[in-house]
Amino acid sequence: MIESKYLKDDIKNIQKLCTIPALKSFETKDLAKLLKLSKIRQYADKETIIQEGATDQWLYFLLSGKIRISKNGVLIATIDNTGDVFGEMRMIDGLSRSTSIHAEGQATSLAVDTSAKHRLDSDDEATSLLALLYKVMMEYVSVRLRLSNEKLIEAQQEIARLKKCIPATKPKDQKKQTAHKEFVYTGIIETATGG
Repeated sequence: MIESKYLKDDIKNIQKLCTIPALKSFETKDLAKLLKLSKIRQYADKETIIQEGATDQWLYFLLSGKIRISKNGVLIATIDNTGDVFGEMRMIDGLSRSTSIHAEGQATSLAVDTSAKHRLDSDDEATSLLALLYKVMMEYVSVRLRLSNEKLIEAQQEIARLKKCIPATKPKDQKKQTAHKEFVYTGIIETATGG
């Protein structure tokens, strides 16, 4: 990984942030605050960006390239849209990272250190900026939850379709089982009646 220092809140950097869809609604003063907490990170192909189980406080915006999201080594999704947010779950629930994220080819991100609130001028600035970031994160979580719901419904429909294709299984020798049951029932009846 190649990482910049914390970014400066100059007009050039603010203009670059304005190109990120998720940040277009931010005011200039809020983008300047965001820059104070941010670094640019560049990753090589297959390099780990987030490790499942980690407890860091970084939130990411994809600037270029493509990333692969996996859980227990199973691919969940790939993201290649400029400005997409990732790493947000840890910021929302405070639990360890739920997935691993790797670069697929070269990838560049804006990495926001949400624990570096001391870099801002006041607690009020930190609170207002974090509130804006939470709004952005919740919008992305909502979109992803809707997509997950659609995939879940598709999977359930496929399971139901496959179940219809599987013939109902019957015992190999149903006559023997039926005869055995009758014998057992007859034996119980004969024993109960003394016969």
